[in-house]
Amino acid sequence: MKFMNKKLNNFKKRFLTLSLTAVLSLSSLGLVFADGTRVVTLGSNLTQAQKDTMLKYFGVNKDEVVILEVNNQEERKYLQGVASEAQLGKKTYSCAYVEPTKSGSGINVKTANITWATPAMVATTLSTAGLTDADVVIAANFPVSGTGALTGIMKAFEDATGKPLEEDKKELASEELITTGDLGDDIGQDKATGIVNDVKTEIIKNNTKDTVQIAETINNVVNNYNVTLTDEQIAKLEGLMEKISKQDYDYSEMKNALESVSNVVNENLSAIGENVNTGFFDGIKNFFTGIGDWFKGLFSGESDGSSILDNTNDSLLGENAQIDATDKSTINLPSSEQVEGFFAKIWHWFTGLFNNDSNNQNNTEQTEITPNEENNTTEETINSIDENSSTEETPQDSADTTASNEGDSLLDVQTQDQGSFETQEQQSN
Repeated sequence: MKFMNKKLNNFKKRFLTLSLTAVLSLSSLGLVFADGTRVVTLGSNLTQAQKDTMLKYFGVNKDEVVILEVNNQEERKYLQGVASEAQLGKKTYSCAYVEPTKSGSGINVKTANITWATPAMVATTLSTAGLTDADVVIAANFPVSGTGALTGIMKAFEDATGKPLEEDKKELASEELITTGDLGDDIGQDKATGIVNDVKTEIIKNNTKDTVQIAETINNVVNNYNVTLTDEQIAKLEGLMEKISKQDYDYSEMKNALESVSNVVNENLSAIGENVNTGFFDGIKNFFTGIGDWFKGLFSGESDGSSILDNTNDSLLGENAQIDATDKSTINLPSSEQVEGFFAKIWHWFTGLFNNDSNNQNNTEQTEITPNEENNTTEETINSIDENSSTEETPQDSADTTASNEGDSLLDVQTQDQGSFETQEQQSN
């Protein structure tokens, strides 16, 4: 009996020692990881005052985050060969704020003054780069294209996690961004993003390798979006998807990010009266998912501020700043007019779901409701045009600058009138 008690006591001591060691080790690892989980990248061609403003916009102090700079040479490393010289530019102004999140969170993106790359476009592109769960904010002091931010995001994510992304996947992500953006110039950014995201989803989910099957998948998805692509556009998509099919993507890890992008695209298209032909039951699923997300944002109340997307100072960039996000609740809560328009859209969608005959009674009911929705949309469009009228004039004024490539990637160069931007910067400060 004494012998048994002695053995038991020895076991307890060893267990406690091992447990304490494990706890201390994990705590140490946790502290190391916590110190580097939030990383900000700043365009190297910004002035110090502009960099300070971006930190204020992100809601951080210099000693709270890791700060990295991204220059045009780093952009060219991944964009050279897939982007034109005009798109590459010679300067980088885009900034990014990245925080890895828990597994299953997906990729959530918010943009400010980014004119070419939409939040959904960035999100699906990042999934190609190998990101699975992260909150991302892309912003600039003035309107820029946002192509420079992709390099910054990948660099920030690697620094935050301590894990390098595969070079092949980073190159593919850059190629996908340019391919999607160019396609979006012709058919609209949402449709272009939806097509690329949906094709990529099918290719990865079904582990499709055969070139004929890849071509058939592209054809089917394109038909779902009711668009006609040129032979050159189809060829670019096929080339991109063939490269993606050769990578070792894990669909279970990407599923949340890819589905989230699909939902955002469907919601954006539905808001302008267009729908993706994904089938009856998929349409039902997307519809109720959209309602659930909307109510979640509407009644969630004050944010707990736990996400970097909620902590941005949107007003700091001025009333003309272009703010968008995959999760619209991170921008602001809807007004009463937006609520009314939302329910009009619900009724419009629901009555049209079961009957496509434009002359039946259901369509009459839709017509009675549509004017309210159109009035809201028209009013918002007019306000948007008024707010961005000065931005629209700037590219024309600096067309010669674009030709000489003295600006940031793509519209970064086209939209900057340095004198006016410095004035805006001084006003914002």
